[in-house]
Amino acid sequence: MMNCNQVIDKLKSLADPDYLTGMTHFAIKTDRALGVSAPRMRKLAREIGTDHKLALELWETGIHEARVVATLIDDPKQVTKSQMSKWVREIDNWGVCDACCGVLFDKTPFAWAKAIEWPERKEEFVRRAGFVLMAALAVHDKKAPGKKFLPFFSIIKRHADDGRNFVKKAVNWALRQIGKRNIALNKKAVAVAKEIRKMDSPAARWIAADALRELTDKKVRTRLRN
Repeated sequence: MMNCNQVIDKLKSLADPDYLTGMTHFAIKTDRALGVSAPRMRKLAREIGTDHKLALELWETGIHEARVVATLIDDPKQVTKSQMSKWVREIDNWGVCDACCGVLFDKTPFAWAKAIEWPERKEEFVRRAGFVLMAALAVHDKKAPGKKFLPFFSIIKRHADDGRNFVKKAVNWALRQIGKRNIALNKKAVAVAKEIRKMDSPAARWIAADALRELTDKKVRTRLRN
């Protein structure tokens, strides 16, 4: 069993200065980062195993890689609403946001409620988190009925004019992933994308064009029909 200090020491030993420099090109703040690649973090997480207490401690360090590892080792069954609320408020980059939502939060009992709640918040990464959760649920929650995704469409449409880069990309991501779940949702997603395309907003037009390109692709629709 590793403790928090041992994990940090291990992360420091895995750090690559060149990788740290490259992180700036992907809009990851490096003042609290070490420069450890995703494959190395995943390998370390596998070595640690599931550990909720350690995950909480790693998150509190504020170190980018420690927070990513925290999402990988935490137990979604032990994650509370208050933990999710605290963590999402403290997210300051898309990498940690996507790790939280696509690896951990989407597996909690609170995921669906947060996917509706968070997009209504103004903070960039809280809003992004809501849409990333939508996308993650569309991919990972195999048992969810299609009708459960329908309320997401009005939220997607409502915030399609948010021009902030990390929000508009997440809105687009959610729309595409929901629309690739089954043929009925595909048709609905295409209809919503066409409505978004009419909005007087560069962000909305980009979201619609990119989503329609994938959602109307013949290969995608053939797969869904089959």
